[in-house]
Amino acid sequence: MTTNTGATDTGSGSEVDDDTDSGASEQTDWKAEAEKWKALARKHEKRAADNAKAAEKLQELEDADKSDMERLSSKLSEAEKRAEAAELRALRLEVAAEKGLTPAQAKRLAGSNREELEADADEIVEVFGSADGGKGAVPSRRPKADGTPAGAEDRPDPEPSEEEIIAAVPRL
Repeated sequence: MTTNTGATDTGSGSEVDDDTDSGASEQTDWKAEAEKWKALARKHEKRAADNAKAAEKLQELEDADKSDMERLSSKLSEAEKRAEAAELRALRLEVAAEKGLTPAQAKRLAGSNREELEADADEIVEVFGSADGGKGAVPSRRPKADGTPAGAEDRPDPEPSEEEIIAAVPRL
């Protein structure tokens, strides 16, 4: 329950009676209001000009960042292309070595994956043969550790000596 003390609530107490002194004070209030709004307008115009300059600088920085990003994106795509080409070249050489192809034949392998390269290598071997006679590896051209030439065991026997030739001639 509420108790009534007899006092009336008039609100916040900041209400101004408009009926008192309305004639002369109204003129000066309008002038002061006009000056106040002019000052606020100037202040906001200055702030808007400053904000426009700041927005222009921000746009320039964003554009510079975009060009950096575009440049970095371009470099990334170029690096990815070079890596892909190097991987394909290595795969081509690997397949060529497995199939016993010569370096000249290996350059001509066509395909974008292992299966395509192997199929092309098989076709080259079928048509032209392999460098190792089908053994599956290209012979090394370096001499062996003991000094014998590379692939010497695959060569036919060396020319016979004079004694061997004389011994092989039939006697009458």
